[in-house]
Amino acid sequence: MSEPILDIRGLEKTYKGGVKALDGVDLTIKRGEIFALLGPNGAGKTTLIGSVCGMVRPTGGTITAFGMDLAKHWKQVRRDIGLVPQELSFDMFDKVIRQVRYSRGMFGCAPDEKRIEEVLRSLSLWDKRDAAIRELSGGMKRRVMIAKALAHDPQLLFLDEPTAGVDVELRRDMWRQIDALRERGTTIILTTHYIEEAEEMADRVGVINKGRILLVDEKDAIMAKLGRTEAHFTFDKPLAEVPASLSGFALHLEQGGACLVYRGGDGTGQGKRDVAEIAHTMTREGLVFTGMETRESTLEDIFVDLLNEREVTA
Repeated sequence: MSEPILDIRGLEKTYKGGVKALDGVDLTIKRGEIFALLGPNGAGKTTLIGSVCGMVRPTGGTITAFGMDLAKHWKQVRRDIGLVPQELSFDMFDKVIRQVRYSRGMFGCAPDEKRIEEVLRSLSLWDKRDAAIRELSGGMKRRVMIAKALAHDPQLLFLDEPTAGVDVELRRDMWRQIDALRERGTTIILTTHYIEEAEEMADRVGVINKGRILLVDEKDAIMAKLGRTEAHFTFDKPLAEVPASLSGFALHLEQGGACLVYRGGDGTGQGKRDVAEIAHTMTREGLVFTGMETRESTLEDIFVDLLNEREVTA
């Protein structure tokens, strides 16, 4: 197994006033993967990114990137890290190409007009290279932020809410750009409020809340372990109780007995098999249902359930 590109151990950050933004975070990022970090506002996502990118000083723990201790080899490590922050940050009156050149120079890279052109073309910005940033749309400004982060060819790229405030078409276009970066070997860590982004792009997903990592796993493994099937059977004549022949299934009545609800399974297909058996049993016993709706839980369902479960047990 290759050495991880980023290894975080016991990371802590307590701000003045006692607010603990990070509480013993352990996280390992594999080289070349896309990792999505999910969590509500205030969960610690931006603080975690800031700790790796040098904008936040942790109060405990260690960060190892590219095999080097960040605290001891800051300059070497930072050279290979790119960041696209949530907030747009540049001189709005400057030209696009000058901002990208400036960003490359900030990291000590030699001028390379060919590389600057490649970056701008990859983000559909070449035709806008001489435009003032203030003239661009919100989506194009976001692309300029990505171009600035890529100008010094980082091995590890952080995208903090990269598609916030852009429309669905631009969001999908940016997903394609991110996938192209991965094809070039760039390791990408993104935070997002859009769960479909994690479903669309990420190899692995982590969930953070109140400064603690609740879960880290491959996306498909999460769906298999925590996914559920939900089915609703409706009746013209309400049931007084769940039939005894169905007592072995996770069933309950809603809407005054007019709806029999199943929630169960484990993401491996067991839920679908249960639903088929429930329908077969009711048909065999003459219980006529007038409608049946089924759905599989999404990553968003799992995310919300996980947060709610931790809130209850906290």
